[in-house]
Amino acid sequence: MVVTLSFATCSLMDAATTIRHSLSRVVDLRAQAAASRPLQTALQHIKQFQARRFAGTYQDLLRSPTFAAPTGFFLNELYGVRDFSDRDAQFARIASALQTFFPKQVVATAVALAELHALTEELDLEMAHQYLQLHAYASRSMLDGSVYLKCWKFVANPALRLGQLQSVLEIGRELDNLTRTKGLRMTLRMMRGPARAAGLQALQSFLEVGFDTFASMGGEGQQTKQFLCTIHERETAWIEKLFNSPPSLCEAELEACLARAL
Repeated sequence: MVVTLSFATCSLMDAATTIRHSLSRVVDLRAQAAASRPLQTALQHIKQFQARRFAGTYQDLLRSPTFAAPTGFFLNELYGVRDFSDRDAQFARIASALQTFFPKQVVATAVALAELHALTEELDLEMAHQYLQLHAYASRSMLDGSVYLKCWKFVANPALRLGQLQSVLEIGRELDNLTRTKGLRMTLRMMRGPARAAGLQALQSFLEVGFDTFASMGGEGQQTKQFLCTIHERETAWIEKLFNSPPSLCEAELEACLARAL
């Protein structure tokens, strides 16, 4: 069963429970994938395809002096194919002490990230299962637009995908809010030593890189709004296209998008 997002209504008191539950689900999903080499390979194909689609969609932003850093952050931290096990384990380990170990402004970001991660892993794994059913040799071939489109339509619906997008945008807004919290950057810098001593380097790095990435846009939040608006418009258009456009047209646009990412 696909999880749904609830961080918008999550209070600070149940933040720890939400984080632990979400990341426990991620661990279970990883274990399922690890138990089957074909499934694990299919999952990597799905994630690589999606990362290339994102990179192709935002080639202009990746080349922009203003928006290259936040676009790269989204690609690497939210759409990337790398292993987030260390960061997830660190989030889960300090979930109950999150409000005391990190500034309270970080809590909403941590909850949003944990829930988004669980939802994304669940959807990706379901797509990988479907990929194997559609393509018996998925472990030996690259995923193409036709098969990806079938997996996409089978696994989720427009409302769920739009909810997933909203959670991505929420993380961006929360990180932007952090940049306008007086003294927070200095607080994060001072926490490097304690975070290292507690084995929380990956979590600390995510927070610092996210903070600096959004702070670099400046403009009193206007450039961040422009960036997030662009993400919203283009991803909404892709969701609409993937569900409703004629398959041949959609497949051609997917392949063209992947080609731009090379």
